[in-house]
Amino acid sequence: MILPRTLRPVVGLFIAFLLALGVPVVASAAPENVRVVTYDAGQSAEFRDAVDAGAKVWNDNVQNVKFEPANGGAADVVVLADDGWPRTEMRGLGEGTVWMGRQAVNEGHDTIRIAAHELGHILGLPDNRTGVCEDLMSGASAGPTCTNSKPNPDEIAEVERNFADGVRLAPRLFTEDVLALW
Repeated sequence: MILPRTLRPVVGLFIAFLLALGVPVVASAAPENVRVVTYDAGQSAEFRDAVDAGAKVWNDNVQNVKFEPANGGAADVVVLADDGWPRTEMRGLGEGTVWMGRQAVNEGHDTIRIAAHELGHILGLPDNRTGVCEDLMSGASAGPTCTNSKPNPDEIAEVERNFADGVRLAPRLFTEDVLALW
């Protein structure tokens, strides 16, 4: 719930009063309808920790959606390892397959940035080849020295909107056009 600016001091004083009396006060900043997206990184080989870290990046930065490891049964997202370039097949918002490609890692790209970037596609974000390291969705265009795995405020806002509004996205394959970077 968002409080009008004029009520915030009153509510703050009321909470302080309750705390002074020893009354436990629990506050939750998370929205009521958080969408859980399960992921299975069991086939991601040496990238397992990076995938978990990439999921945590998103969990630490958005509120309308949370990644959780799948506990048996089908997962919304399956993460695989292969020798190609990283890519994502998004079947719908919060659903798809991610390939953690060793080619990018062999060229020096950071595994956690790769995982967070590819999971960003699952959250509905397109590639944005700005070459700017602070733009997570700039991907490989930021170069192999870029290790930033945190989404920028615009990327965060777009994911929040996607999941707050229940956006329906068409299936899409996201691949890095490596030759276009040269």
